[in-house]
Amino acid sequence: MARENPYIELKTAFQNRNFAPIYLLHGEERWFIDRLQALLLENALQPHEKDFNLDLLYGHETDARQALNACQAFPMMAERRVVIIRDFDRMKENALFKGLAEQPNPACVVFLVCAGKPNMSRHPYRALKSAGKAVEFKALYPNQVPRWIETLAKEKGFALEPKAVQMLGEYVGASLSSVEAELGKLATYVGEREVITAEDIVQASGQTRDYNVFELQRAVGERQFDRALHITERLLQQSSNPTGESNMIVAVLTAFFIKLWQLTAFREERIPEKEMARAIGVSPFFLKEYLACLRRYDVKAIHRALSALLAADSELKGGSQRSDRLILNLLFRNILAA
Repeated sequence: MARENPYIELKTAFQNRNFAPIYLLHGEERWFIDRLQALLLENALQPHEKDFNLDLLYGHETDARQALNACQAFPMMAERRVVIIRDFDRMKENALFKGLAEQPNPACVVFLVCAGKPNMSRHPYRALKSAGKAVEFKALYPNQVPRWIETLAKEKGFALEPKAVQMLGEYVGASLSSVEAELGKLATYVGEREVITAEDIVQASGQTRDYNVFELQRAVGERQFDRALHITERLLQQSSNPTGESNMIVAVLTAFFIKLWQLTAFREERIPEKEMARAIGVSPFFLKEYLACLRRYDVKAIHRALSALLAADSELKGGSQRSDRLILNLLFRNILAA
């Protein structure tokens, strides 16, 4: 939970128009950074102030001295200036920003975003960290995803049934950008309805009640080889992008087997089922389905499945000349081998 607090803290501060002179942001979950940038622009400047008091720069195409000049300038007929520098770690001579860190401009909000992971022990990052708000937004843990799905759905004015939360999490993974995009589609699909069901998740994805990725996961969990192949074939037939559909299938099944792998360790440690469910990001009610799968897959089988999924992912992304159907067929043969 602590990993989410920096976003919540900064969101609240921005909404209250409480800004620090310097922010240094980086991390795998870019949704937090992009949302904070939008909140900064929404709250730090009035629309008519942006023409003369906003600079949006990119590190790989901006001279460090020119960028510093923008950060040290004073606002024109406004309370403050805002300078946003994306890909700051790709800016040549960005070590010059050590001086800005030592003497920030109180009339300017400098919002620095790194594309990679900066070395915080070296300048200018060490100095910027000391002078401002330095935050790393790491990828979410699986048990954090359901709460964010519910939070973003609430922002859009609707709620999801517990099964729908689980299905959406399995469908889109831990990327909040993907979660937000799917919730946007669902909002359009359900119209004025305030509660989204599991059936809505299936229908909005363009799949059918009998042939969808969740039924495929169940077939794999129950080691039904023929049914897994049949569902996969129908999914590919009804998809306008078979390669994208194949990648999604591999991603969903990978998340499924990772949960099974986590559960094997939790079970050995005799962790209560309620805590197991929270750790892997599913409802305690649906945990029983996963535990039932552990009677069919031992640790060795789970490791074999994950290895097969990794190989299939590589092939689908350009590492093979085989067709998508053949790759998935071989994948299921490897996973469901006796």
